[in-house]
Amino acid sequence: MAALAAATFTVVTSEMLPVGLLTPIGRELRVSDGTAGLTLTVTGLVAAVAAPLLTLLLGRRDRRAVLAALMATLTAANLLAAYAPNVAVLLVARVLVGLGMGGVWAIAAGLAVRLVPAHRVAAATSLVFSGVAAASVLGVPAGTSLGELGGWRTAFVGMAAVCALVALALAVLLPPLPESAAVRLGGVLGLLRGAPVRTGLVLVALLVTGHFAAYTYVRPVLEHVAGVQPGHISTLLLAFGLAGLAGNFGAGAGAARSPRATLLVICGVLAGTVLLVPLLGRGTGPAGPAVLMAVWGLAYGGVSVSTQTWLTAAAPGAREAASALFVAVFNGAIALGALLGGRAADGWGPAGVMWLGGALATGALVTLSRSS
Repeated sequence: MAALAAATFTVVTSEMLPVGLLTPIGRELRVSDGTAGLTLTVTGLVAAVAAPLLTLLLGRRDRRAVLAALMATLTAANLLAAYAPNVAVLLVARVLVGLGMGGVWAIAAGLAVRLVPAHRVAAATSLVFSGVAAASVLGVPAGTSLGELGGWRTAFVGMAAVCALVALALAVLLPPLPESAAVRLGGVLGLLRGAPVRTGLVLVALLVTGHFAAYTYVRPVLEHVAGVQPGHISTLLLAFGLAGLAGNFGAGAGAARSPRATLLVICGVLAGTVLLVPLLGRGTGPAGPAVLMAVWGLAYGGVSVSTQTWLTAAAPGAREAASALFVAVFNGAIALGALLGGRAADGWGPAGVMWLGGALATGALVTLSRSS
Protein backbone atom coordinates (compact mmCIF):
# COMPACT_ATOMS: atom_id res chain seq x y z
CA MET A 1 0.00 0.00 0.00
CA ALA A 2 2.92 2.34 0.70
CA ALA A 3 4.22 1.65 -2.81
CA LEU A 4 0.83 2.56 -4.27
CA ALA A 5 0.77 5.77 -2.21
CA ALA A 6 4.24 6.56 -3.55
CA ALA A 7 2.91 5.97 -7.07
CA THR A 8 0.04 8.45 -6.69
CA PHE A 9 2.45 10.93 -5.07
CA THR A 10 4.82 10.58 -8.00
CA VAL A 11 2.27 10.91 -10.79
CA VAL A 12 0.61 13.98 -9.26
CA THR A 13 3.98 15.60 -8.56
CA SER A 14 5.00 14.89 -12.16
CA GLU A 15 1.78 16.48 -13.39
CA MET A 16 2.07 19.60 -11.22
CA LEU A 17 5.87 20.06 -11.34
CA PRO A 18 5.76 22.89 -13.94
CA VAL A 19 3.65 25.02 -11.56
CA GLY A 20 6.73 26.29 -9.76
CA LEU A 21 8.95 26.24 -12.85
CA LEU A 22 6.87 28.09 -15.47
CA THR A 23 8.89 31.30 -15.40
CA PRO A 24 12.36 29.73 -15.95
CA ILE A 25 10.92 27.28 -18.51
CA GLY A 26 9.37 30.11 -20.50
CA ARG A 27 12.51 32.24 -20.24
CA GLU A 28 14.89 29.53 -21.48
CA LEU A 29 12.60 28.18 -24.22
CA ARG A 30 11.60 31.74 -25.23
CA VAL A 31 7.86 31.31 -24.88
CA SER A 32 5.24 33.22 -22.90
CA ASP A 33 4.02 32.10 -19.50
CA GLY A 34 0.70 31.21 -21.14
CA THR A 35 2.42 28.93 -23.64
CA ALA A 36 4.53 27.35 -20.91
CA GLY A 37 1.30 26.78 -19.00
CA LEU A 38 0.18 24.41 -21.77
CA THR A 39 2.50 21.86 -20.14
CA LEU A 40 -0.13 21.55 -17.41
CA THR A 41 -3.21 21.71 -19.61
CA VAL A 42 -1.96 19.09 -22.04
CA THR A 43 -1.06 16.66 -19.27
CA GLY A 44 -4.48 16.93 -17.63
CA LEU A 45 -6.39 16.50 -20.88
CA VAL A 46 -4.30 13.49 -21.97
CA ALA A 47 -4.72 11.86 -18.55
CA ALA A 48 -8.49 12.37 -18.79
CA VAL A 49 -8.60 10.49 -22.10
CA ALA A 50 -5.92 7.92 -21.24
CA ALA A 51 -7.51 6.66 -18.02
CA PRO A 52 -10.57 4.98 -19.62
CA LEU A 53 -8.80 4.03 -22.87
CA LEU A 54 -5.86 2.31 -21.18
CA THR A 55 -8.24 0.47 -18.87
CA LEU A 56 -10.04 -0.91 -21.92
CA LEU A 57 -6.82 -1.86 -23.71
CA LEU A 58 -5.15 -3.60 -20.77
CA GLY A 59 -7.44 -6.61 -20.84
CA ARG A 60 -6.52 -9.15 -18.17
CA ARG A 61 -2.83 -8.19 -17.95
CA ASP A 62 -1.13 -8.35 -14.56
CA ARG A 63 -1.66 -4.92 -12.96
CA ARG A 64 1.66 -5.16 -11.13
CA ALA A 65 3.55 -5.35 -14.43
CA VAL A 66 1.34 -2.63 -15.96
CA LEU A 67 1.94 -0.23 -13.07
CA ALA A 68 5.70 -0.77 -13.24
CA ALA A 69 5.66 -0.19 -17.03
CA LEU A 70 3.63 2.99 -16.65
CA MET A 71 6.03 4.31 -14.03
CA ALA A 72 8.89 3.52 -16.42
CA THR A 73 7.04 5.61 -19.02
CA LEU A 74 6.90 8.48 -16.55
CA THR A 75 10.63 8.09 -15.98
CA ALA A 76 11.30 8.43 -19.70
CA ALA A 77 8.86 11.34 -19.98
CA ASN A 78 10.60 13.35 -17.26
CA LEU A 79 14.01 12.65 -18.79
CA LEU A 80 12.71 13.85 -22.16
CA ALA A 81 11.37 17.01 -20.51
CA ALA A 82 14.79 17.62 -18.96
CA TYR A 83 16.40 17.31 -22.40
CA ALA A 84 13.76 19.32 -24.33
CA PRO A 85 15.48 21.87 -26.63
CA ASN A 86 12.17 23.61 -27.42
CA VAL A 87 8.58 23.76 -26.23
CA ALA A 88 7.38 21.25 -28.86
CA VAL A 89 9.58 18.49 -27.40
CA LEU A 90 8.55 19.51 -23.89
CA LEU A 91 4.87 19.15 -24.83
CA VAL A 92 5.56 15.66 -26.25
CA ALA A 93 7.14 14.75 -22.92
CA ARG A 94 4.10 16.11 -21.10
CA VAL A 95 1.80 14.01 -23.29
CA LEU A 96 3.72 10.94 -22.09
CA VAL A 97 3.30 12.14 -18.50
CA GLY A 98 -0.46 12.32 -19.10
CA LEU A 99 -0.50 8.76 -20.45
CA GLY A 100 1.41 7.39 -17.48
CA MET A 101 -0.53 9.41 -14.94
CA GLY A 102 -3.96 8.47 -16.28
CA GLY A 103 -3.12 4.79 -16.26
CA VAL A 104 -1.41 4.67 -12.86
CA TRP A 105 -4.13 6.62 -11.08
CA ALA A 106 -6.98 4.65 -12.65
CA ILE A 107 -5.45 1.31 -11.62
CA ALA A 108 -4.08 2.29 -8.20
CA ALA A 109 -7.31 3.94 -7.04
CA GLY A 110 -9.22 0.68 -7.00
CA LEU A 111 -6.56 -1.78 -5.82
CA ALA A 112 -6.93 -1.38 -2.05
CA VAL A 113 -9.86 -3.79 -1.93
CA ARG A 114 -7.66 -6.49 -3.52
CA LEU A 115 -4.68 -6.03 -1.21
CA VAL A 116 -6.06 -5.76 2.33
CA PRO A 117 -8.83 -7.38 4.42
CA ALA A 118 -12.31 -5.87 4.08
CA HIS A 119 -12.12 -4.02 7.41
CA ARG A 120 -8.91 -2.26 6.30
CA VAL A 121 -10.09 -1.10 2.85
CA ALA A 122 -11.10 2.41 3.94
CA ALA A 123 -7.78 3.09 5.66
CA ALA A 124 -5.85 1.61 2.74
CA THR A 125 -7.77 3.75 0.22
CA SER A 126 -6.98 6.84 2.32
CA LEU A 127 -3.32 5.87 2.28
CA VAL A 128 -3.32 5.57 -1.52
CA PHE A 129 -4.93 8.99 -1.91
CA SER A 130 -2.61 10.53 0.67
CA GLY A 131 -0.08 10.59 -2.15
CA VAL A 132 -2.23 13.17 -3.93
CA ALA A 133 -2.23 15.54 -0.95
CA ALA A 134 1.43 14.87 -0.18
CA ALA A 135 2.34 15.92 -3.72
CA SER A 136 1.04 19.42 -2.98
CA VAL A 137 2.68 19.60 0.46
CA LEU A 138 6.04 18.03 -0.38
CA GLY A 139 6.44 17.11 -4.04
CA VAL A 140 5.80 20.38 -5.85
CA PRO A 141 7.66 22.59 -3.31
CA ALA A 142 10.62 20.17 -3.36
CA GLY A 143 10.69 20.20 -7.16
CA THR A 144 10.51 23.98 -7.18
CA SER A 145 13.39 24.25 -4.70
CA LEU A 146 15.48 21.83 -6.73
CA GLY A 147 14.75 23.91 -9.82
CA GLU A 148 15.91 27.06 -8.04
CA LEU A 149 19.15 25.37 -6.96
CA GLY A 150 20.11 23.57 -10.16
CA GLY A 151 17.81 24.86 -12.88
CA TRP A 152 14.42 23.59 -14.05
CA ARG A 153 15.96 20.72 -16.01
CA THR A 154 17.51 19.38 -12.81
CA ALA A 155 14.03 19.22 -11.27
CA PHE A 156 12.81 16.97 -14.08
CA VAL A 157 15.89 14.73 -13.76
CA GLY A 158 15.20 14.40 -10.05
CA MET A 159 11.59 13.53 -10.78
CA ALA A 160 12.72 10.87 -13.25
CA ALA A 161 14.89 9.29 -10.55
CA VAL A 162 11.95 9.16 -8.14
CA CYS A 163 9.76 7.56 -10.84
CA ALA A 164 12.39 4.88 -11.47
CA LEU A 165 12.62 4.04 -7.76
CA VAL A 166 8.83 3.80 -7.47
CA ALA A 167 8.68 1.55 -10.54
CA LEU A 168 11.17 -0.78 -8.86
CA ALA A 169 9.21 -0.71 -5.59
CA LEU A 170 5.96 -1.61 -7.36
CA ALA A 171 7.61 -4.49 -9.20
CA VAL A 172 9.17 -5.89 -6.01
CA LEU A 173 6.52 -5.22 -3.34
CA LEU A 174 3.20 -5.84 -5.09
CA PRO A 175 1.89 -9.39 -5.52
CA PRO A 176 0.80 -10.58 -8.97
CA LEU A 177 -2.50 -8.85 -9.78
CA PRO A 178 -4.06 -10.39 -12.89
CA GLU A 179 -7.60 -9.30 -13.71
CA SER A 180 -10.22 -12.06 -13.72
CA ALA A 181 -12.10 -10.37 -16.57
CA ALA A 182 -11.17 -7.68 -19.07
CA VAL A 183 -12.90 -4.31 -18.87
CA ARG A 184 -15.18 -3.77 -21.87
CA LEU A 185 -16.40 -0.53 -23.41
CA GLY A 186 -19.99 -1.62 -22.81
CA GLY A 187 -19.20 -2.17 -19.15
CA VAL A 188 -17.69 1.29 -18.75
CA LEU A 189 -20.55 3.03 -20.54
CA GLY A 190 -23.05 0.83 -18.72
CA LEU A 191 -21.90 2.29 -15.41
CA LEU A 192 -23.25 5.65 -16.52
CA ARG A 193 -26.77 4.22 -16.53
CA GLY A 194 -26.64 3.87 -12.75
CA ALA A 195 -27.86 6.95 -10.90
CA PRO A 196 -25.35 6.61 -8.00
CA VAL A 197 -22.41 6.49 -10.43
CA ARG A 198 -23.71 9.50 -12.35
CA THR A 199 -24.17 11.41 -9.11
CA GLY A 200 -20.64 10.58 -7.99
CA LEU A 201 -19.14 11.77 -11.27
CA VAL A 202 -21.20 14.98 -11.21
CA LEU A 203 -19.91 15.64 -7.68
CA VAL A 204 -16.32 15.12 -8.86
CA ALA A 205 -16.88 17.46 -11.81
CA LEU A 206 -18.45 20.24 -9.74
CA LEU A 207 -16.12 20.07 -6.74
CA VAL A 208 -12.86 19.74 -8.68
CA THR A 209 -13.80 22.34 -11.30
CA GLY A 210 -14.84 24.75 -8.56
CA HIS A 211 -11.71 24.13 -6.53
CA PHE A 212 -9.29 24.65 -9.41
CA ALA A 213 -11.21 27.64 -10.75
CA ALA A 214 -10.45 29.32 -7.41
CA TYR A 215 -7.18 27.69 -6.29
CA THR A 216 -5.32 28.21 -9.57
CA TYR A 217 -5.60 31.96 -8.98
CA VAL A 218 -5.38 31.92 -5.18
CA ARG A 219 -2.18 33.99 -5.05
CA PRO A 220 -3.65 37.13 -6.68
CA VAL A 221 -6.78 36.66 -4.58
CA LEU A 222 -4.80 36.51 -1.34
CA GLU A 223 -2.63 39.47 -2.32
CA HIS A 224 -5.15 41.82 -3.92
CA VAL A 225 -8.45 40.83 -2.29
CA ALA A 226 -7.45 39.56 1.16
CA GLY A 227 -4.47 41.92 1.50
CA VAL A 228 -1.94 39.19 2.36
CA GLN A 229 1.71 40.20 2.10
CA PRO A 230 3.69 38.25 -0.56
CA GLY A 231 6.01 36.86 2.11
CA HIS A 232 3.10 35.07 3.80
CA ILE A 233 1.80 33.28 0.70
CA SER A 234 4.04 30.23 0.97
CA THR A 235 3.07 29.78 4.62
CA LEU A 236 -0.64 29.90 3.77
CA LEU A 237 -0.18 27.38 0.96
CA LEU A 238 1.72 25.10 3.33
CA ALA A 239 -1.16 25.38 5.82
CA PHE A 240 -3.56 24.47 3.01
CA GLY A 241 -1.50 21.42 2.05
CA LEU A 242 -1.01 20.11 5.57
CA ALA A 243 -4.71 20.52 6.32
CA GLY A 244 -5.48 18.71 3.08
CA LEU A 245 -3.37 15.75 4.16
CA ALA A 246 -5.30 15.58 7.45
CA GLY A 247 -8.60 15.97 5.60
CA ASN A 248 -7.75 13.02 3.37
CA PHE A 249 -7.47 10.60 6.30
CA GLY A 250 -10.38 12.12 8.22
CA ALA A 251 -12.69 11.93 5.24
CA GLY A 252 -11.53 8.40 4.47
CA ALA A 253 -12.62 7.26 7.91
CA GLY A 254 -15.93 9.11 7.61
CA ALA A 255 -16.63 7.85 4.10
CA ALA A 256 -16.14 4.26 5.25
CA ARG A 257 -19.20 4.74 7.47
CA SER A 258 -21.26 7.05 5.24
CA PRO A 259 -19.92 8.47 1.96
CA ARG A 260 -23.04 10.60 1.52
CA ALA A 261 -22.85 12.25 4.94
CA THR A 262 -19.13 12.87 4.55
CA LEU A 263 -19.60 14.46 1.14
CA LEU A 264 -22.45 16.64 2.41
CA VAL A 265 -20.09 18.07 5.03
CA ILE A 266 -17.30 18.52 2.48
CA CYS A 267 -19.56 20.29 -0.03
CA GLY A 268 -21.00 22.61 2.59
CA VAL A 269 -17.68 23.53 4.18
CA LEU A 270 -15.96 23.96 0.81
CA ALA A 271 -18.71 26.23 -0.54
CA GLY A 272 -18.84 28.34 2.61
CA THR A 273 -15.10 28.72 3.00
CA VAL A 274 -14.39 29.70 -0.61
CA LEU A 275 -17.20 32.25 -0.57
CA LEU A 276 -15.89 33.72 2.69
CA VAL A 277 -12.33 34.31 1.44
CA PRO A 278 -13.15 37.62 -0.34
CA LEU A 279 -15.57 38.65 2.42
CA LEU A 280 -13.60 37.95 5.59
CA GLY A 281 -10.04 37.72 4.32
CA ARG A 282 -9.35 41.48 4.47
CA GLY A 283 -9.22 43.31 7.76
CA THR A 284 -8.37 40.27 9.89
CA GLY A 285 -4.61 40.32 9.38
CA PRO A 286 -2.77 37.10 8.44
CA ALA A 287 -4.88 35.07 10.88
CA GLY A 288 -8.15 35.31 8.94
CA PRO A 289 -6.80 34.11 5.58
CA ALA A 290 -4.72 31.45 7.36
CA VAL A 291 -7.78 29.96 9.05
CA LEU A 292 -9.81 30.08 5.83
CA MET A 293 -7.02 28.43 3.81
CA ALA A 294 -6.60 25.69 6.43
CA VAL A 295 -10.34 24.94 6.48
CA TRP A 296 -10.44 25.01 2.68
CA GLY A 297 -7.55 22.52 2.55
CA LEU A 298 -9.19 20.30 5.17
CA ALA A 299 -12.40 20.12 3.12
CA TYR A 300 -10.83 19.69 -0.30
CA GLY A 301 -8.37 17.11 1.02
CA GLY A 302 -11.29 14.72 1.51
CA VAL A 303 -12.77 15.08 -1.97
CA SER A 304 -10.69 12.41 -3.74
CA VAL A 305 -11.02 9.63 -1.17
CA SER A 306 -14.71 10.34 -0.47
CA THR A 307 -15.81 10.40 -4.10
CA GLN A 308 -13.71 7.32 -4.88
CA THR A 309 -15.35 5.51 -1.94
CA TRP A 310 -18.78 6.60 -3.22
CA LEU A 311 -18.04 5.23 -6.71
CA THR A 312 -16.60 1.98 -5.36
CA ALA A 313 -19.79 1.42 -3.37
CA ALA A 314 -21.90 2.36 -6.40
CA ALA A 315 -20.10 -0.12 -8.70
CA PRO A 316 -18.67 -2.91 -6.52
CA GLY A 317 -18.38 -5.29 -9.47
CA ALA A 318 -16.57 -2.84 -11.76
CA ARG A 319 -14.09 -1.04 -9.55
CA GLU A 320 -11.43 -0.47 -12.21
CA ALA A 321 -13.92 0.83 -14.76
CA ALA A 322 -15.38 3.18 -12.14
CA SER A 323 -11.88 4.35 -11.22
CA ALA A 324 -11.13 5.03 -14.88
CA LEU A 325 -14.21 7.23 -15.17
CA PHE A 326 -13.27 8.92 -11.90
CA VAL A 327 -9.77 9.79 -13.14
CA ALA A 328 -11.09 10.95 -16.52
CA VAL A 329 -13.63 13.32 -14.97
CA PHE A 330 -11.19 14.48 -12.29
CA ASN A 331 -8.47 15.49 -14.74
CA GLY A 332 -10.92 16.99 -17.19
CA ALA A 333 -12.30 19.06 -14.32
CA ILE A 334 -8.80 20.30 -13.43
CA ALA A 335 -8.31 21.64 -16.96
CA LEU A 336 -11.85 23.08 -17.09
CA GLY A 337 -11.49 24.72 -13.68
CA ALA A 338 -8.25 26.46 -14.63
CA LEU A 339 -9.85 27.65 -17.89
CA LEU A 340 -13.06 28.94 -16.29
CA GLY A 341 -11.12 30.52 -13.46
CA GLY A 342 -9.00 32.45 -15.95
CA ARG A 343 -12.11 33.75 -17.70
CA ALA A 344 -13.65 34.72 -14.36
CA ALA A 345 -10.47 36.50 -13.24
CA ASP A 346 -10.29 38.45 -16.51
CA GLY A 347 -13.97 39.37 -16.50
CA TRP A 348 -14.79 39.84 -12.81
CA GLY A 349 -11.43 40.40 -11.16
CA PRO A 350 -9.66 38.18 -8.59
CA ALA A 351 -12.70 37.95 -6.31
CA GLY A 352 -14.70 36.55 -9.23
CA VAL A 353 -12.85 33.23 -9.11
CA MET A 354 -13.98 32.76 -5.52
CA TRP A 355 -17.61 33.45 -6.38
CA LEU A 356 -17.35 30.94 -9.24
CA GLY A 357 -15.67 28.28 -7.10
CA GLY A 358 -18.17 28.75 -4.29
CA ALA A 359 -21.11 28.57 -6.71
CA LEU A 360 -19.90 25.26 -8.18
CA ALA A 361 -19.36 23.79 -4.71
CA THR A 362 -22.88 24.92 -3.79
CA GLY A 363 -24.13 23.16 -6.93
CA ALA A 364 -22.47 19.99 -5.69
CA LEU A 365 -24.20 20.38 -2.33
CA VAL A 366 -27.61 20.81 -4.02
CA THR A 367 -26.97 17.82 -6.31
CA LEU A 368 -26.07 15.59 -3.39
CA SER A 369 -28.99 16.81 -1.27
CA ARG A 370 -31.42 15.85 -4.03
CA SER A 371 -29.91 12.41 -4.62
CA SER A 372 -31.34 9.34 -2.97
